[in-house]
Amino acid sequence: MHRLLLLAVVCAAQALAADLRLGLIGLDTSHVTAFTDILNNPAAKGHVPGARVVAAFKGGSRDIESSWSRVEEYTQTLTTKHGVRIYDSIPELCKDVDAVLVESVDGRPHLEQARAVIAAGKPLYIDKPLAGSLRDGMEIFRLAQAANVPVFTASSLRFASNTLAVRAGAIGIVTNAVTSSPAHLEPHHPDLFWYGIHGVESLFTVMGTGCISVKRGTNDTGGIMVTGTWPDGRKGTFSEGKGYTGTAHGTRGQSAVGSYDGYAPLVAEIVKFLQTRKAPVEPRETIEILAFMEAADESKRRNGAEVTLGEVLRKAGGR
Repeated sequence: MHRLLLLAVVCAAQALAADLRLGLIGLDTSHVTAFTDILNNPAAKGHVPGARVVAAFKGGSRDIESSWSRVEEYTQTLTTKHGVRIYDSIPELCKDVDAVLVESVDGRPHLEQARAVIAAGKPLYIDKPLAGSLRDGMEIFRLAQAANVPVFTASSLRFASNTLAVRAGAIGIVTNAVTSSPAHLEPHHPDLFWYGIHGVESLFTVMGTGCISVKRGTNDTGGIMVTGTWPDGRKGTFSEGKGYTGTAHGTRGQSAVGSYDGYAPLVAEIVKFLQTRKAPVEPRETIEILAFMEAADESKRRNGAEVTLGEVLRKAGGR
């Protein structure tokens, strides 16, 4: 009896120690090669143990040049350098992995890709943007909740050390923050979904949820500028710029925020999430980020008029 108990404990420990087998969906972003190197290569800078990429589904979008033109290059790197097996379908991939990373650079197919993974019961991380619209993003979370499948999404900017310190209370309650990142546009997505989401994610990381409304305009260089209003008159602004920067003012001082610390902090959070099945970002916060960005487009259509997040959430089928 004691031997059987000891054997069970040993087997459980071995299972916990074994690397998770990961599958990638969408080989049209540099994230797939960067993340795989961090995970699979022990000599890589910022190596994160605990999981290995072993499988992939190519994906790719024919109407986005920056998508279809890169699939074969990244596929070649994954197969020759890391021995990743390519699958012809997502259901077949899911049979041979423990968890999935949806990496497709195009947010539009994310809902259907996630639907297949959720149907297979596999935990998944979805790279930015969560989806190509607020409505699709909300549906992903609805499906995941109904199936009790853990899912989260985040930009790597969320896990920068200075941003996390402010979120943890380093300067008290944040009363005002401005974050900046590039905001390249892609015509198939709301403006900020494509690249501005990085700076928006930094903004929400330090401001938290509760944004009431947004107004969109332009900054001094002609770039996109979106200012949100939070309760008690707190203000948070995303301003398009060349780098990843920002400043937060709080009740106990101010701090730089919004820096880019590389991919390793995000990859570490992904692995921890897949091991524990506990997401580091709540769906409510992600949905609010999507609503902020869609409201920014609506404000643009209304020549800079103030738009509430409640309005765009209701239009998308939310409460």
